[in-house]
Amino acid sequence: MANVVVAFAKDTDALNFKNILVRRGFNVAAVCNSGAQALSAMEDLGNGVIVCGYRLGDMICQELAEDLPSYFQMLLIASPAKLESIDLPDNVISLQTPLQTDTLISTLNMMLDGVSKKRRKARDGAKNKRSDKELETIKKAKELLMDRHHMTEPEAHHYLQKCSMDSGTGIVEAAEMIISLNSI
Repeated sequence: MANVVVAFAKDTDALNFKNILVRRGFNVAAVCNSGAQALSAMEDLGNGVIVCGYRLGDMICQELAEDLPSYFQMLLIASPAKLESIDLPDNVISLQTPLQTDTLISTLNMMLDGVSKKRRKARDGAKNKRSDKELETIKKAKELLMDRHHMTEPEAHHYLQKCSMDSGTGIVEAAEMIISLNSI
């Protein structure tokens, strides 16, 4: 479940938002009154969304937005006058007061989905990185196909992919098979 941090200068505002979110099934991991507390909580949690007001005990929302951890986004709740007076970065979405609960909930759900997708994409991308040795094996197999079978590089790559799918192995294993068969 994704994390939500609630940060408002006034305790009553922070608790009201926390109660609304908890009743709607959100995991409110921390309630803070200062930007320093919020940053510390976010660092401990790793990812999620911070719901905050324009001003906290020790900083304004722009300063907090500049220091947000990479897998956190900010949902800023402020008056129209405050929102017009600031320039917000891409990781900040704002809602004007007065605020309807349904708008808050749907916006927060959308943001949490985005954070989760971003985190999954980064994790999957790290898993799919090939080592230098694997890249060299693929390159060698393509070069063999290009030299011996007069294929272009895209044709050789497509052939490797097809061999991989047909044999039910990864592309590196398919490249190793082609190298071993062509070295006989």
